[in-house]
Amino acid sequence: MPIVVCNRRKSIQNIEKEYPNCQIIDVTSKATDDYVKFSPFYPIGNIPIPFTENRFSESVEGIWQGLKVFKDYGIDESKFLITNMKNLKRTVRKYGGVLGHQKGLGTSAELLDYYNARINIYVPSYEFVLKNHLSDLITELKSISATKTLVLLDYETNTDLTNISKPLSHAGLIKSFIENN
Repeated sequence: MPIVVCNRRKSIQNIEKEYPNCQIIDVTSKATDDYVKFSPFYPIGNIPIPFTENRFSESVEGIWQGLKVFKDYGIDESKFLITNMKNLKRTVRKYGGVLGHQKGLGTSAELLDYYNARINIYVPSYEFVLKNHLSDLITELKSISATKTLVLLDYETNTDLTNISKPLSHAGLIKSFIENN
C-alpha cells in the first residue's frame, strides 16, 4: 500500500476522506507516542557528527543547526548537547545570512552549500538514526504499510532532495527508507 506524507496542520477528517482506512502517524516533535523519536529534534543520542571523528550529537537537528555558519556567527557546538528539543533553531533573523554548513568540526573551515549540506550532513545523520536507533519502529511502519495506506504527518512536505527552495520533510526520508530508496 502507499506511504503518503501530509502536512500536520491538515485536518484528520480531510486526510481520512482522501485516504479511507488509512493509518495516520505523527512523526513530528508534537507526537504523543513513541513515534516522536522520528523527529529530528528528538534527543536519540550518540549520533556521529559527519566528517568528524569521535564527536556526537544528541539530535539530528542539533547537528544541522550546530554546523550552520552565518555571516556574523560561526558554528554552535552547544546545539549538539540539547536534550529537551528546545532552542535548537538558529535563524537568519537573529544571526544574519547563512553562508553554509561547516564540513564537520576541527581544522576544516570548508563550507557546504545548502544542497550539499543536505546530502552530506542531514540525510546521512537521519539515516544513521533510522538504521541504528529506530529499526523496531521502522518494522512497525513497514507492517502497517503492508496492509493499508500509511500517512506520515510532518510540518514539511517537500520529499524532493533536489528541491532546495523548501525545507526537506523528514517524513519523506522515512518513506524513502521504508521503500528502500
